[in-house]
Amino acid sequence: MIVDRLNGWARKLPVWCVYTVYLLPMPYFFYLGLTGGLGAEPIKALEHEYGEIALQLVIIGLAITPLRRFTGINLIKFRRAIGLVTFAYVLAHLLVWLVLDVQILSQIWADILKRTYITVGMAAFVLMLPLALTSNNWAVRRMGANWRTLHKLTYGAAILGGAHFIWLVKGIQIEPLAYMAVILLLLGLRLIPKRQNRKSVAA
Repeated sequence: MIVDRLNGWARKLPVWCVYTVYLLPMPYFFYLGLTGGLGAEPIKALEHEYGEIALQLVIIGLAITPLRRFTGINLIKFRRAIGLVTFAYVLAHLLVWLVLDVQILSQIWADILKRTYITVGMAAFVLMLPLALTSNNWAVRRMGANWRTLHKLTYGAAILGGAHFIWLVKGIQIEPLAYMAVILLLLGLRLIPKRQNRKSVAA
């Protein structure tokens, strides 16, 4: 009954609500940075906010498939929108670092080569580029079955995004490790055979 109601609400809720709800914080955090609302180091704080929201959206996107398999809650129609909003935050995170933080082109290239967390983060961004470019109806029709194969790059990008956060912080901290654990759990659930899934649901 609860699942049916949730699915009913999901069917009625328009996809544009995802863009509205999740894109509104982007200019708000930028405004806070300009007006001193992000503390003594607004650029670093803005990078962190955009990056962490992106990672949270990655987890939400990864959760959609196992949520449908194991609970019957179907949010598939929102997955593409969540992916595009995720990319928007990753791009904003990258641009804050490029334009506001480092600024010097030679230093940017040096950081990418020398700093592990930046190397990993850039690798995640590169994997996300073709996903964002093909997240449209035309690409789905044009690519056919290859579209699903390409979009499995999401898994690699998610792991790299989690690793980027772990290497970014100094020392062992619970928060980035928790993000990575959730990412690995959601990916691991995809490895459970469908027959086993049916048995577990029946039980």
